[in-house]
Amino acid sequence: MQGQNQQQAYDRGITIFSPDGRLYQVEYAREAVKRGTASIGVRTEDGVVIVVDKRIRSPLMERDSVEKIHKADDHVGIASAGHVADARQLIDFARQRAQVNQLRYGEPIAVETLTKEVTDYIQQYTQVGGARPFGVALIIAGIADGEPRLYETDPSGTPYEWQALAIGADRGDLRQYLEENYRESLDLDGGVGLALEALASVKEGGLEPQGIGVATIDVESEQFRELSEDERLSYIEEFELLDEDA
Repeated sequence: MQGQNQQQAYDRGITIFSPDGRLYQVEYAREAVKRGTASIGVRTEDGVVIVVDKRIRSPLMERDSVEKIHKADDHVGIASAGHVADARQLIDFARQRAQVNQLRYGEPIAVETLTKEVTDYIQQYTQVGGARPFGVALIIAGIADGEPRLYETDPSGTPYEWQALAIGADRGDLRQYLEENYRESLDLDGGVGLALEALASVKEGGLEPQGIGVATIDVESEQFRELSEDERLSYIEEFELLDEDA
């Protein structure tokens, strides 16, 4: 009982480390990320791919209102998992930093630079009393100097670079699938296929185009592009992942 009371004391203060060096509020924020629907990123030779699960709570909800993929700049896309409101705050911050860089230096912001500015902003909320950490993780994908880049942000404010990653629900199973099937020689279509296959591996029955979101940024154009419903359906049918009961 005494140990439980001691833990609760550290729970109340985001700026206080527990005796074993843990920040409980940051750990709870990571748990909030796990409750969010899955988002997947894949880096290929030709560009980067983002695929998200747009699961809805009711058939009465408009699917288009579920926003999990966002354009941060012409060459950068962001996907989220966790609290949507927290994600919107960070995405607005990322857009502002991208525009400031364009106005100040006359060139697009580097993907790594943008990621680190976002994670620096996140990290401040692990040190300030009276505030809580952001309960969201982001996938930041883009093209920098002709090279595809793929990053993850963590509620602690730590950036990670990946070849392929998953955040949100079923992250462990999704990451295992990606580790077993990812190849560096994938082209953009292959990257879309891999991400869709990974998502289908944790969903019963298969995929439907209205229930997912897909975006790509290719090396040639360096332009963020979100795929239409018809394009998503075409990929799902090509890789034989269609939910026939949907």
